[in-house]
Order: sequence, then C-alpha cells, then structure tokens
Amino acid sequence: MGAVQTAEPSVRNTVTFESVWATLDRITQRQEEDAKRQEEDAKRQEENAKRQEEYAKWHEETDRIVKENLKEAAESRKETDRIVKEIGKRLGDFTNSFGEVVEYMIAPNLQEKFNDLGYDFQEVSTRHKVRDKKNDIFFEVDVFLQNGDVALLVEIKADLTVSDINKHITRLEKMRRYADLRGDKRRFLGAVAGVVVKDDEKEYALSQGFFLIEPNGENFNITSPSGNPKEW
Repeated sequence: MGAVQTAEPSVRNTVTFESVWATLDRITQRQEEDAKRQEEDAKRQEENAKRQEEYAKWHEETDRIVKENLKEAAESRKETDRIVKEIGKRLGDFTNSFGEVVEYMIAPNLQEKFNDLGYDFQEVSTRHKVRDKKNDIFFEVDVFLQNGDVALLVEIKADLTVSDINKHITRLEKMRRYADLRGDKRRFLGAVAGVVVKDDEKEYALSQGFFLIEPNGENFNITSPSGNPKEW
C-alpha cells in the first residue's frame, strides 16, 4: 500500500495581522465618515432652526410695521376728512354770509347801477324761487330785477367758476321756458358776480353775453359784454 498523504491548509484561508488591521481601518474610516455626516446634519439643522427663528422675527416685525402704518394711515385719513369737512363748512359759511351781504347791501345798489345803464328796473328781489311741479321746472335766482319788458337774473358766487357760468345759462333757459308756458313775453338778461373772478372766467362770462359784476373797494363795477347782452 502506498503511503497516506496529509492535506496542507490553504494559504488563501489564512487570517493575517495585515488583513485584520485593514478591516479595522475600514471600519474606523466608515465610523468617522458617519460621525462627520451626523455632525454636518446637526449643523444644517441648527442653521435651519436659526433661519426659521430669524424669519419668524422678521415676519413679526414686518407685521407690526404694516399694522402701525395702516393705523397711522387710517388716522391720517380721518384727520384729512375732518379738515376737508371743516374747510367746506367754513367755505359754505363764507358763501352764505356773502349771499346775505349781497341780499342786504348790493341788491339795492344793483338796481341803481343798472338803471344808470339805461334799464328801468322797478322791482328787485333776492332768492327768487320758481317751483313748477307740473312742468318740472325748479330754480332759484340770487337777485331778480324786473320791469314790464325786461328782467335780469343775477348769480353771485364768492369764487366764480366756468361751471357757475354754465349753470346760470341753464337757469336762464329754464326761465325762458317757464315764461313761455305762462305767456310772459319779456326779455331775460343774465349777470354774474364774484368776489374772486379770474381772467379766464371773466372772459368766458362776457363771451356768453353776461354782465360781469366785480367788487371795487366798498362799491362794485359792472362790465358789459362786448356787443349787445344776450337775451333769452
């Protein structure tokens, strides 16, 4: 019989110090990388938390500023509205006062002044009202001078505007219509008066055939339109 041979261990299955060290090195490296990632994640979370806190503070401050501005704007609007109303009231009081001055002082002098211009106005009234419900004709005249042939309608404003002049034209048209319905054949003339009359308004009033009445010291002047006054 031949001799029995004993098998030798394989070199590939032999565990060496170097292989163990390499494995430990890889494990250590992986642990360090994991720790580094965790540290970076924690840092990012901390930064995100800080940003959210800063954003919350910014949002809170912005909201506060907006609310304060809205409150100030609302208070400012209220104050502006109050001032506008006060100015309007004072202007209205001034206009009414001026109307009363005209009623008690200027109106009689108007009659005399226009009579000096050749008109024989025998009657003068203030705040002359026409109320014709049947024909839907309503208007009021500040000063109304009249005789049997001619009547003069005077509109008086503190600050005469183009709009005031146009409204007076409409008033005279209503007067003409109202007179025709009553068989009144008189001629109707127009005049406008103002404490303040700018050049454009003055020119426009005269171009529409109106007499223009302006204050002059304690008295007033009457400017006639170029050509003949317009008749309605």
